[in-house]
Amino acid sequence: MHLPSDIKVLPSEQLEAVDLTQAIEDKPKYEKQLKKWQQRMLQVQQAYFRQGKRALIVFEGWDASGKGGAIRRLTEKLDPRGFTVYPIAAPDPIEQAKHYLYRFQTKLPAPGGIAIFDRSYYGRVLVERVEEFAKPNEWQRAYQEINEFERLLADDDVRIVKVFLHISGDEQLKRFKERLHNPIKRWKLTEEDIRNREKWDDYHVAINDMLKFTNTNHAQWQVIPGNRKWYARIAVLKAVVKAMEVGIDTSIPELDEAVVKAAEKALSES
Repeated sequence: MHLPSDIKVLPSEQLEAVDLTQAIEDKPKYEKQLKKWQQRMLQVQQAYFRQGKRALIVFEGWDASGKGGAIRRLTEKLDPRGFTVYPIAAPDPIEQAKHYLYRFQTKLPAPGGIAIFDRSYYGRVLVERVEEFAKPNEWQRAYQEINEFERLLADDDVRIVKVFLHISGDEQLKRFKERLHNPIKRWKLTEEDIRNREKWDDYHVAINDMLKFTNTNHAQWQVIPGNRKWYARIAVLKAVVKAMEVGIDTSIPELDEAVVKAAEKALSES
């Protein structure tokens, strides 16, 4: 398989290297950390807006791994005008008739904006591979296609942050049972979730391959332990903020003296 020269090949047993026991047990500590990192995320968003920068945040993970909860905490304090969350489902008939990257190209961020994909074009090498929606030659060549797509974006000054939330099979089963017996969460559990669980081992192999073959210098994977939700949410915030801060001036700008004088004059006259 030919891969771009900048690819950073990870160990083939990438998921096995994740420590799923990491946790934050103390609620006040969690809330303090949440406030701190949400404030830094807001500063990052403001910096991207002022400087006309663009960012793409890609979320992947097992079913019930906590992607939605992590995205909510990531965006909770942000200006809603500056970001868009795209929940990615199966392509519609029109999208199916086009290249699989087409529907993602139409959702890329504008200058100063952040696009967040809740699942993404990586479905080509995950669900489409495992469920055989894509032929072997189609998903095999997708690694290079995706790397080249992300390289194109990076060369166009789009910051790419990729997060994978990893949980154990036992934890997923626990969360499925909770959803089944909770009327408020029951809608989240689908027959597709159950079917996917039956192919856990196949998905495990596909995920490791994805992490191995699409971790590049310009678009590195951040694999987050997701068994403990408080820990995972803080870890996601940290990973995203630190990745987005690289090379960006996030300091709060000084007051514009002309604006200050105009305001003082207007207020003194009122």
